[in-house]
Amino acid sequence: MTDRTPPGRPAALYLDLEGLDPRPGFDLLRRRGIEVVQDADGPDDATLQRVVSLMVGYQHVGASCFERLPALKLVATHSAGTDMVDVVEARRRELWVANVPAAATEEVAVHALSMLLALVRDLPGLDAGVRAGRWNDDDREPPRLPADLTLGIVGVGQIGARLAELAAPLFGSVVGHDPQAPQERWPAGVERLTLTDLLSRSNCISLHAPATPATSRLLGRDSLARLPRGTVVVNVARGSLVDEAALLAALESGQVAAAALDVLNDEPPPTDHPLVSHPRVLLTPHAAYLSPSSLHRYVEIPARNVLAWWDRGRPLHPVLAPSQQHPQPERSEGSDCGE
Repeated sequence: MTDRTPPGRPAALYLDLEGLDPRPGFDLLRRRGIEVVQDADGPDDATLQRVVSLMVGYQHVGASCFERLPALKLVATHSAGTDMVDVVEARRRELWVANVPAAATEEVAVHALSMLLALVRDLPGLDAGVRAGRWNDDDREPPRLPADLTLGIVGVGQIGARLAELAAPLFGSVVGHDPQAPQERWPAGVERLTLTDLLSRSNCISLHAPATPATSRLLGRDSLARLPRGTVVVNVARGSLVDEAALLAALESGQVAAAALDVLNDEPPPTDHPLVSHPRVLLTPHAAYLSPSSLHRYVEIPARNVLAWWDRGRPLHPVLAPSQQHPQPERSEGSDCGE
């Protein structure tokens, strides 16, 4: 790999961006003279030689992909998470990795709060009862009041902190756990707890942690057993945070009263997945981030990361920087990378 762009017009290679319309990003790049290449079109090797930026959705990229792009300098994700990028390999190859840190903070926080309130007030159960002809169901537990409950937020970054702000007027108390959050950015009014203490005190759990080896199955058999009986669980972060078999067992035993999941380990889930048919599970199709404005930001910001690197040698939102940063690229005229 060289620190200069190859002869010919520099290119940005887009992998599949399921659910996104990338055209606003295409327009930004093309106006600045960067060629837009789509992997679905089967670009030839000569074109791949000119790719300086790889634009990724949820498709995993690593060594075999990078190997095909000898001029690659930047991997730009279309999400806040970067778990689809082999960061170890990117670091070894001295690549930039940039993300979209706050394109849907409000959308995801509102989605999580909506799910929490729906579960606490038992909206799915009440709706199902009416549809089944049970208008007055004296055998059903009455829905609870958020003001009588403690909300525990696991992961107090931008989204978790915004959820805390939205939920504070509604819930009796809000507690949080995040070993990475600096104290100076900790939201006012949220008691900071260890994970063990948060689990034992929370009637409602909302997950907002990143997907890392340390957070894999963060909510598993042992952690679910620490919850007060009848806790509700919301996950709008990553499916890997939850041990789905353990969650199903907790639902069956009543340890967890209900769960709302915007993410699953396998997406889309198989039709016979037991959580899909469970009467006390509310599901949405990885849609927490959606709004017309967020969809625009998700495709515009990655392109602006590329342009910032092109103009100044550094993307707007770097997650990983080369140990020796590449010089500003020279101006020049005129396959499936998933693993």
